[in-house]
Amino acid sequence: MSVTRTIEHGALNFETEAFGSPSDPAILMIMGATASMLWWPDEMCRSLSAAKRYVVRYDNRDTGRSTTGQPGAPDYSIDDMADDALAILDGYGLSRAHLVGMSLGGMIAQLVALKRPERVLSLTLISSSAFDEDDPDLPPMDPALLAHFGGMASLDWSDREAVVAFHVESFRISAGQDFEAARARSLAEREYDRALNPQSAMNHSMLRGGEAYAGRLGEVAAPALVIHGRRDPILSFRHGERLAAKLSHARLVTLDAGHELNSKDWPVIVEAVRAHTSLAAP
Repeated sequence: MSVTRTIEHGALNFETEAFGSPSDPAILMIMGATASMLWWPDEMCRSLSAAKRYVVRYDNRDTGRSTTGQPGAPDYSIDDMADDALAILDGYGLSRAHLVGMSLGGMIAQLVALKRPERVLSLTLISSSAFDEDDPDLPPMDPALLAHFGGMASLDWSDREAVVAFHVESFRISAGQDFEAARARSLAEREYDRALNPQSAMNHSMLRGGEAYAGRLGEVAAPALVIHGRRDPILSFRHGERLAAKLSHARLVTLDAGHELNSKDWPVIVEAVRAHTSLAAP
């Protein structure tokens, strides 16, 4: 069973959903760029709650049913998104929580751990990178994905089928050989139908921030778990290795996967998060 709530943060509203009992250790799930909380599979959230975790997921600003701004003109940074995560914790009355972030969500989680370390019990960073990483020696994004996003300028965002097809192709390139076509289409359809403005999610591609905390990842005291796929075409596996090396208390779990949460990996991810959050007691 899950319960949805709207959390207010100044002029912003965030759509959230919680699974499990508030008496269990809390996990805040922070999704990545352009993605609403639906990208955290329901089955994963339920499995974590069955493992005695109180799981809270939410729509980042400009996604889903959270406050949405004008496409192409974001007036916030990833520092602000870190404050959003803290506002979700406040809204649920959680003084401390385990943070699980994917991709950009992992970078947001890193900033939260630096800004407010007393609020973070542990970090789990999936398919992510160091928020301050800008190394030209690291492999770039897959050219196929760059070319695909290059066609976004001509996309008619009012055309549901065209937008769904665009996202399904994004999922296919990101996943690689283990592409789950039916699940990808279902997610893309749910995402489009639920979003206040599907185009606004693309604002995440223009975000900056974190400069005040650059070079300080070694200060993160919370134990960290880095989960990364060897075939990630967006943030290569070397990003995951580099991230784990920069954190003082990190363990790396390797998946045979792309930039995705493939259903074959859910049991491994859930068990890794359960074990990791058991070690960092409230």
